[in-house]
This record gives sequence, structure tokens and C-alpha cells, in this order.
Amino acid sequence: MLSRKQKHFLLKFFSLFSIVRGYNILVIVIAQYLTSIYILAPDLPLGKVLLDINLLMLVLASASAIAGGYIINSFYDSEKDLINRPNKTMLDRLVSQQKKLTGYFILNFLSVVFASYVSFRAVAFFSIYIFGIWLYSHKLKKYPFIGNITAAILAVIPFFAVFIYYRNFDQVIFVHATFLFLLISMRELTKDLENIKGDLAQSYHTIPVVYGEKPSKIMLTVLSILTLIPILLLLTKYEIGYMYFFFFGSILGLLVFDIILWKSGKKLHYIILHNILKFIIVIGVFSIVLIDIDVVLNRIL
Repeated sequence: MLSRKQKHFLLKFFSLFSIVRGYNILVIVIAQYLTSIYILAPDLPLGKVLLDINLLMLVLASASAIAGGYIINSFYDSEKDLINRPNKTMLDRLVSQQKKLTGYFILNFLSVVFASYVSFRAVAFFSIYIFGIWLYSHKLKKYPFIGNITAAILAVIPFFAVFIYYRNFDQVIFVHATFLFLLISMRELTKDLENIKGDLAQSYHTIPVVYGEKPSKIMLTVLSILTLIPILLLLTKYEIGYMYFFFFGSILGLLVFDIILWKSGKKLHYIILHNILKFIIVIGVFSIVLIDIDVVLNRIL
């Protein structure tokens, strides 16, 4: 049996893990490594990529900055989240606002320290990124369009740190990035629909609050149709190996998304839609290994 002190420690640990979205950060770390191995540096030996200290420092800098971003976001949204996610917020509140701020500054400091191992340009890159996250959390997220676009850009930026490191700017990378950007934009707008009650209470001027649910659904439908452009380019113009299974599955998933979207009217429906998009993004991360399975097996063996 765990003692009371041990139970309290575990609760605080899970609270902190919930605040920094540890599962999201893990997926981002995996995505950065898979992108490096199979897209950005496919000709390098697997071991050379995995054991690259500079790449590790960039990934750690990204993870620290993103974790700090989740903390500052939680700090500013504590009242809104109490309305939208009461159970999660009660868990998050086991960590005080003062400790959240302390953790935020420590993580940002670590991000810059990790980046400094690589270069001064990396330090400048992550310093600007950290400032951008703070500006979004403090101001920009409260406004329609600019908040959604900024959130999507901030979600994609960590991958550009790796792109710049490998100096690989092939067109196919930007097509993949466009697809990801559109999916994240859809996710952010779906989250706004999901959180409309708290946004109204806290005077957030999100797209659903300012323009209503129906225009928001139209925008989501348009965004889902726009994802077909990078999908068709990837299927017809570039070599993506067996990853075409993922993109055909994505088309089906987004069709299901649109059908549910236009039947939605409750928070539960928007949570389901949000999870559909998260599922597509996560499956997409692990599908990167399908780009050239033969080369993958040769590099491993």
C-alpha cells in the first residue's frame, strides 16, 4: 500500500505530466527523429542519425520549449479550462500557479542551453520560438483567425529546426508540412468549437464565438477539402512508398470527420472530431517509416 505522502507525490507527478502534455511531447520527439531518418537524411546510416548529438540537442530544445509553452498556456487559461475541462483542471491545480511559472522559466532556460550546444543561430531560433509561444498564449489566441494560424505555425516550427539543420529544402518536405499545417489548423478550430462555453465566459474572440458554429463548420469543411491538394501531390508527384495507405486512409478519415461535423451540436461531438484529427496526425507520424520500407530494412539489417 502506498503511503499518503507517496500518493500525493504521484498525484503531483500526474498533474505536471497533464499540464505539459507529456504524451504530445513524446509524439513530437518521435516525429522529429522519424522525419530526420526517413525524409531529411535518408542516405545517412541509421546509427549516425540516432547518435547525432546536435540532433539530440535540437530535439531536447524543442521538447523543453513546447513543454514550457503548455505550462504558460495552462497558466493563462486556468479560469477558462475550469469551465471547459473541470476534471482535468482540478488535477492540474495540484501544481500551484507559482510553481507553474517556475517550471516555465526553467524549461525555457533548458531549451536555450540545449540549443547553445548546436550554434548561436539555434539559440536565436528557439528564443524567438519561445517568445512566439508566450505571445500566442498571452494575447493572440484570444482573436479569430490570427490565433488559429499562429497555433498551427507554432506546432510546425520545431520541424523546421531539423530541416534547417540538415539543410534539406526539397519540395516534398514543404508538401508534407502543408498537409500537417492544414490538419493542425482544423484541430485548432475544432478545439474552439469544443471550448466555446469557456471562451464566451472569458471573452475570447475565437471564430465560433465571433462568427458562430455554422460558419466555423463551413471553414472546417473547406480546410478538409484543401488537404486533398497536398495529398494528391504526394500520391502522384512524389515517391512515398507504402505511405500512400496512410493518405488514402486520411481521405476516408476526413470524409467521416465532415459527416460527423455537420451532425454535431454538442461538446461530446466536437471532442470526437478533435480525437479523429489527433488520431490521423499520430498515425501519420508512425507511417513515415512506410516511405521506403526496403531501405529501412536494409539500414537496420
